[in-house]
Amino acid sequence: MALAPIAVFTHKRPGHLKRLFESLSRCAFAQESELYVYSDGPRCSADAEGVDQVREIIDNVRGFSGKHVVYRTENLGLARSIITGVTELCGQHGKVIVLEDDLAVAPGFLVFMNQALEYYRDISQVMQVSGYMFPIPQAVELGDTFLCRKPASWGWATWGRAWVHHNPDSDSMIKQISSTAQQYEFDVEGSYPYFDMLQQQAAGKMDVWGVCWYASMFLNRGVCLYPTQSLVSNLGMDGSGTHCDPTTRFDVPLSEQMSWKFSMDVQESIRGLELLRKFALCVPAEETQTSRLSLLSWCKGVARKLYGFRWRIAA
Repeated sequence: MALAPIAVFTHKRPGHLKRLFESLSRCAFAQESELYVYSDGPRCSADAEGVDQVREIIDNVRGFSGKHVVYRTENLGLARSIITGVTELCGQHGKVIVLEDDLAVAPGFLVFMNQALEYYRDISQVMQVSGYMFPIPQAVELGDTFLCRKPASWGWATWGRAWVHHNPDSDSMIKQISSTAQQYEFDVEGSYPYFDMLQQQAAGKMDVWGVCWYASMFLNRGVCLYPTQSLVSNLGMDGSGTHCDPTTRFDVPLSEQMSWKFSMDVQESIRGLELLRKFALCVPAEETQTSRLSLLSWCKGVARKLYGFRWRIAA
């Protein structure tokens, strides 16, 4: 099994990045894996110190079979940085494991990702592997893993054969989803306003990558593989990220599992979809007292972390 390269995307949070590398270094397969680090440039002079500290940490990273570093002189932003890096590595290696600097991973993370990438290598319907699983206790009913249309972007992987379908043209995907009356299904059975987000992207009110990737997967009948016990935790829900309010809603214990059973039955799990839908609908009580606009506002805040975008202020 040829191991997938690991891509780490970082900006100006040295403490978070250090914790990510510490957890990654404890993973089986780490020493045999190639590490690629994409360090974004500062947006303004106030960012310079944090960026410099991040790069000092990167310079001292050891414990991988090879280390390749891209130090950006300009600030690409998360969306451009990820799209550019994933495209490059999929072209070079045919697959990639993607991490952002505010994550921590379980010791079995690289084993799971590489085994899943190998097992579903030639199964076109499976377009992504997720290392993160939402805090849903009932998920253990599903076995070790399950498939769902909705991808998650906290510790994920894909193949070049899937990434070629990534479409940044939100207008064209809006037309396809509308013409085939699939908005309800795209919104995960009406539980989350993804179609609204896609429209905001098309109108230039969002700077987004994840919702376009989900739309690309959706229109190609793609599914994402999840572990039922999470192998990734997000340490960035502490208010340190751009436009991110503190929350413990997505906190998960890291799995100690080191082996998994995969299935060639690549149909979406009806029960898995139901559980993710119910989780998305569990809006905090104070948010349910107003209309759909409050729900969308709450979802925007969550999506800032789930799908890596920055809201633009409309003129």
